[in-house]
Amino acid sequence: MAKPSRPGAGNSKKKGATKGTGGNGRKALEGRGNTPKAEDRAWHVAGKRKAAQERYAAAGGKGRVGQKPGQRTPGGSNPNRRVSSSSASNDTETVTGRNSVLEALRTKIPATTMYVAQRVEMDDRVKEMLAIARHREIPVLEVTRQELDRMAGFDGVHQGVALKVPPYEYAHPQDLLEQVIDRGETPLFIALDGITDPRNLGAIIRSTAAFGGHGVILPQRRSASVNSAAWKTSAGAAARLPVALAANLTTMLKEFKKQGVFVLGLDGGGDVSLPALELADRPVVIVVGSEGKGLSRLVTETCDQIVSIPISAATESLNAGIAASVALYQVSTIRAAQA
Repeated sequence: MAKPSRPGAGNSKKKGATKGTGGNGRKALEGRGNTPKAEDRAWHVAGKRKAAQERYAAAGGKGRVGQKPGQRTPGGSNPNRRVSSSSASNDTETVTGRNSVLEALRTKIPATTMYVAQRVEMDDRVKEMLAIARHREIPVLEVTRQELDRMAGFDGVHQGVALKVPPYEYAHPQDLLEQVIDRGETPLFIALDGITDPRNLGAIIRSTAAFGGHGVILPQRRSASVNSAAWKTSAGAAARLPVALAANLTTMLKEFKKQGVFVLGLDGGGDVSLPALELADRPVVIVVGSEGKGLSRLVTETCDQIVSIPISAATESLNAGIAASVALYQVSTIRAAQA
């Protein structure tokens, strides 16, 4: 008589393969495979660039995809700001404020609707907006100020006008650099490291445009985006100055360095005082960190120089937007004196 099996012990004497699922669950276990490369994803910036390259090659073009420096697209739109061609998306931005709306209309951003408050004060800017909207057949709707307040959001100032525009599509940093070099100009860029307030971003865009900068570069993660608040604070400069998006800010800065661009980081404890800066006449990208944390460690290690702005001992630090403005002014002044 066979001994009873111990609890939990296997007592099967059968050897070899046993009955199973027959592979029915194998497909589920295999998953979806490897993540496609960025250039193979049609919605990704790299995918769009690859598709453009293929279209350009198919048309018999030579060289790099893109317009010649200074060339404007048909209809006068700004080639530095890439606007989405997809009409299926309902994701839009609301631009508010008279300067911002007027600049957006002047640069022929494909707006969908313009909103005007009832009994709005008709100054020259509003008259020009309405004339442009009529010429471009953009619908103009008269709404209450309460409705405009809702569209502008918390603490938004609309000045009686608003404009619906497609979501902002960013340029590529490398494209911006090549455009500036092809024009024979000395590159001057601002890169942001950890700036999350869109109003700070808007102020920096405005200052960069005012002092002859060629563009603003944002990291893809942990950064403010060009939204309605940034549009408003930029006072319309966001419609004229290109903003680029870098997948990895440190990697992008290293690539710029390989092409002869000097990386300057702004920090209160910098080893070079801004008035003593000797690289202003060279190709430079100025990196601005957040007011609280400053520059990240990896970005600091990548910088060629860490530059400080002399301020009164009674003031602990400068707002990121103000620091960027001061640095841009200094660089533009030195370049103008040496021109």
